[in-house]
Formats: sequence, structure tokens, C-alpha cells
Amino acid sequence: MLEKVRNDGRGGIAAMAISALDVALWDWKGKCFDCSLVDLFGTAKPSVAAYGSGGFTTYSADQLTEQLSEWAQDGLASVKMKIGAHPDADPERVRTARAAIGPRAQLFVDANGAYDARQAIGLARPFSECGVSWFEEPVSSDHLAEMRRVRDAAPDGMDIAAGEYGYDGFYFRRMLEAEAVDVLQLDATRCKGVTGFLQGAAIAASFGCPISAHCAPSLHMHLGCMVPNCRNIEYFHDHVRIERMLFDGFIAPVNGQLTPDRSRPGLGLVFKRQDAERFAMGGAL
Repeated sequence: MLEKVRNDGRGGIAAMAISALDVALWDWKGKCFDCSLVDLFGTAKPSVAAYGSGGFTTYSADQLTEQLSEWAQDGLASVKMKIGAHPDADPERVRTARAAIGPRAQLFVDANGAYDARQAIGLARPFSECGVSWFEEPVSSDHLAEMRRVRDAAPDGMDIAAGEYGYDGFYFRRMLEAEAVDVLQLDATRCKGVTGFLQGAAIAASFGCPISAHCAPSLHMHLGCMVPNCRNIEYFHDHVRIERMLFDGFIAPVNGQLTPDRSRPGLGLVFKRQDAERFAMGGAL
């Protein structure tokens, strides 16, 4: 597949299509052997930590408080909110989030590359005063020198994270060689599926760098259990809603941990075809 798309480019939609096929084939192999995906490869650990992710910049203070506090009350030890749309308002939004989750839960922020380096460095200090321990893509991950600049200036105890837009191991290696991140994010729906995710995790391990799985929790809980350097999985609000709605076998965190059901083959998911019919366009599924 990689050879066939060489002239068209191996990133973008081609990478995501290959990712989907790779995941489907590994899921099918697990079903052929009547074993879960995680047992097909072997486990490094039985479960992996989830962190609640949402806190969109369109939320009011009340909406932000309600969502993040519910995750903290449900046992998620870490929660993440979006920032960057209105930089001047971000310190107050972060203070609101900290008040909502209390002093014990970890607070993560994600700028999606919205700041420039000077802004990100200036805001890192007030964020740190609110106990922010994870600053995701403070500047665009296309600019690795700027990412490194922010990482060098970040307060102690604040990890810089990025990598979710990576489509292959070359991207991940460049990011790590630039010393741009403390945590490398991998997304199996983009980086060539299960195969590419495990390759990315191995590259990160060779640099002594932990990884974090980006979204798609029903897929990534298996992969996160396979590799010892996986720190956590993003339990993203919209993906959770869709997975719960469209798949039997969806698993929610228990005590903040995602644990695959090893009695179910493959990914352990069954598509709810009838439930999905109402979303079909141009004919039946």
C-alpha cells in the first residue's frame, strides 16, 4: 500500500486510509485466532490511564466546570481543556478549570498550535501557577525550533506534548531529534494503524520518551497496553460519544483506567448497524 501511494504522497488521506485497513486487518486476525488484539501481541500492562478531554473554547464557564468536574468525580486523574482561541481570556479559563477539578487532579491544556512562541512562553507561567502539568502543541508542531524554544522555557513540572499530526516514523524521529517534546502523541488512525503506532512507540522508546495515544479510546486502549512507554490515552468527549453510540463492546474507564475485555476477539467491537442506519446518506449501510 505504501508503494502504491508514493507518487500521491504517503501522508494525509492516504495515510488515514492505510491506517483504517491496517487496523481492520489486525482486528480480523484477532477474530480468526479468537483472541483479543492485546493478547495477539502480548501485554506490557493490563490497563492504561485515561484522561478526560474536551473543555472546548466555545464552552461557557459553567459548561467547562460541569464537564471537567464530572470527569474528576468519575475517577479520571487528569483532564484536558482547549485554549488558544482567546489568549487574553485563557488564564481565567484555566483558573476556572482548576477550581472545578480541585487540587488533586492533573490539569492539561491544548492550544492546537494557536500561539506563537512568545505568547506560549508568557502564558506558561500563569498556567503553571494553576498546576497545569501538560501544555499540548503550544505552537504549531510544524515549527520544531519554536516547539523546542517553548520547551526550554517552560516551568519545571510542565510537559510539552505534540505528535498527533504525524503520519509516519520519519515525522516522529524528526520531532524527537529536535528535542521538541517531553511526550510524543501517536494516533493509529493517522500513522499507518496498529503497525505504525507500534513503530512510533519503538522510536520514542529509543529516545527514552513516553508516548500518549490521541483519541479513539476503544482502539488505543489495546495499543496502550502493548507498549511499556505509553503514559495515557485521550478519552476525547466526541469520540467517546460516537463510539458509545455506534459500537457494542464500548468500555468506559474504571478508576481512571481503560482495560480491554480480553474475552472478546479482536478489538472487541461490534458495529450497531441498525442504530447507524439513521445517519446513512444515499442508501442503506
